[in-house]
Amino acid sequence: MAQPMEVDPAPTPSATETESPGYIVPWVEHYRPTKLSEIVGNEDTIQRLQTIARDGNMPNIILAGLPGIGKTTSVLCLASEMLGSSMKEAVLELNASDDRGIDVVRNRIKAFATKKVTLPPGRHKIIILDEADSMTGGAQQALRRTMEIYSNTTRFVLACNQSNKIIEPIQSRCAILRYSALSSDQILKRLDEICAKEGVRYDDKGLEAIIFTADGDMRQAINNLQSTYYGFKFVSDVNVYKVCDQPHPKLIQDILQKCAEANIVEADKGICQLYEMGYASLDIITTLFRVIKLYNALDEGLRLDFIKEIGFTHMRILEGHQSLLQLSGLIARLCRVAKNFRR
Repeated sequence: MAQPMEVDPAPTPSATETESPGYIVPWVEHYRPTKLSEIVGNEDTIQRLQTIARDGNMPNIILAGLPGIGKTTSVLCLASEMLGSSMKEAVLELNASDDRGIDVVRNRIKAFATKKVTLPPGRHKIIILDEADSMTGGAQQALRRTMEIYSNTTRFVLACNQSNKIIEPIQSRCAILRYSALSSDQILKRLDEICAKEGVRYDDKGLEAIIFTADGDMRQAINNLQSTYYGFKFVSDVNVYKVCDQPHPKLIQDILQKCAEANIVEADKGICQLYEMGYASLDIITTLFRVIKLYNALDEGLRLDFIKEIGFTHMRILEGHQSLLQLSGLIARLCRVAKNFRR
């Protein structure tokens, strides 16, 4: 784990502060990779994209994976390495903020596919559809034929969170590349680099808290780091949980320990205290789930039973039952599970 860093009382302005007077560039954009070799994690997938960029034989591609792990960045780096200076004219990017209906396919996509652009030999125009799993069924049906008609000049890259929401005819026309969540060590290494460049003061627990709240999402981790630094000028675990508005895992661990001891009175008092502090039921149950997965102080069999009960309660809260009664009911069930487990 990296050691705490100290900086001068009046540090030299960072790169993100000096690019434009009065404007601070978001770190997630300032430190966005521009080459495939700079992307963190998913080495096998990135290696395949590097091969495509080198050889130029690009198929239609579906990039599937959780948010914030580099899907859109990967395809932009791929387009930059393949097309070079022609990228601005030869790439059309549509994201979730655009209308995703059938008219977009019939008008904007077809108009771009028919446009003449000067490209390097053996290269194609690229259409990037971000959050493609949110496209309507009609738009996807129209897209399947468009992909075939303009296959000589245009390639499609569809980035999505769940590939099963893309219709089968489109899946069969694409190479599917899957991205997995980033590991804690991969996120930590990137955070250390940013802290060194920006002169951020932090301690080990602060970075651990950022990794915990990010849950494998690099974009979330960098945003939380910047928000905490500009809010408190020091990245500690307490400051991180204040910025992210999540219950401190230590409080959650205490509640779980009381449940493991079948001490329902103290455990319920702890959950009521969190609720009265203003944390939403969804935030509490989500943190409970993350903590129980990492809480090795409990027997593995008991942890599995706890996860089962927490999962059922999580489902009810997502359905709209977000009262304190649901959380108190969970505490009662956890205490009963722990009592039966010891018999």
